[in-house]
Amino acid sequence: MELNTLKPAPGSKRARKRVCRGIGSGTGKTGGRGHKGQRARSGGFHKVGFEGGQMPLQRRLPKRGFNSPTREDTAEVRLSDLERLKAEKIDLAALKEAGVVPAFSNAAKVIVSGKLTRKVALAGIAVSKGARAAIEAAGGSTDAPIPQPKPKPEPKWVAAPQPEAQVREGESREPAGGEHGNNGEQQRCGGEMEMTFR
Repeated sequence: MELNTLKPAPGSKRARKRVCRGIGSGTGKTGGRGHKGQRARSGGFHKVGFEGGQMPLQRRLPKRGFNSPTREDTAEVRLSDLERLKAEKIDLAALKEAGVVPAFSNAAKVIVSGKLTRKVALAGIAVSKGARAAIEAAGGSTDAPIPQPKPKPEPKWVAAPQPEAQVREGESREPAGGEHGNNGEQQRCGGEMEMTFR
């Protein structure tokens, strides 16, 4: 193989299509646009995805979720990455210098992936629950705060207890339908019998 014998692989370089170059080219006269119509005119292209007025495909399909604009701000760090670093005290600057996280990262978080067998001290780096246990088991430490469970919200409405029927002192109640009929109730007031109707 010599420099003067180098050439592209067969089929990798194809001549561009030259339209409107006579009937012998196969794309003469109308240049592959056909006869009349919007797409045959100059400037007849409407827009990508336009379907003649009906609801286009990108709007017919359901949407779910979102793409966070800050998804790349926090970089993931594996336990195996910490094992390869020589420094004992590790912060975000040390991770960037070693090339573990990208230079544009604003934060980093250690996740459970790989093994950690040496003592490291993390500063300013978030850790997951499993990563914290692995770091502490290896004799290391981290200044990341332990997440506290959120308090349960108090119910907005609490049913008030129903007061029980209180009987006044010195008052006796007899069931309806006694001696004085179904609708009467007897009361003693000053030694006299008095009838009260409901």
